Amino acid sequence: MIDHGGVIRRHELTDQERELLAPLIPSAATGRPRVADWQVINGMVYKIRTGISWRDVPERYGPWQTVYTRFRRYALDGVFTPALPQIQARADAAGDIDWLVQIDSTIVRAHQHAAATGRKGGSTGRTNRTITPSADPEAD
Repeated sequence: MIDHGGVIRRHELTDQERELLAPLIPSAATGRPRVADWQVINGMVYKIRTGISWRDVPERYGPWQTVYTRFRRYALDGVFTPALPQIQARADAAGDIDWLVQIDSTIVRAHQHAAATGRKGGSTGRTNRTITPSADPEAD
């Protein structure tokens, strides 16, 4: 965890989470010095957990452009893809996951003219309140 003068930040990775993710994070490339990996990753976690825009990521995680660029690079390179199954496997082995699965196969479809907006998105001035089934249920 990043030391902020004894303050533990709510939206940052714990030491245990960092330990779990460490093998998945690519090592720094040679060349220009860059913002520390865990600082930037904590910025990614902060953004995802809070739902803020990239531009609103706090400066303590580095420039927002850096956090976004590294997130995008990791996503395109498939860095995050093996993370979920590995984390789930460990949590399942520890008994931390309750595998209750629910499936909802509800599908609601509306015809394109159901909105009754007329041409170019404007109102037609009249509404069609009649609903006509596409097939006769009595016909079977």
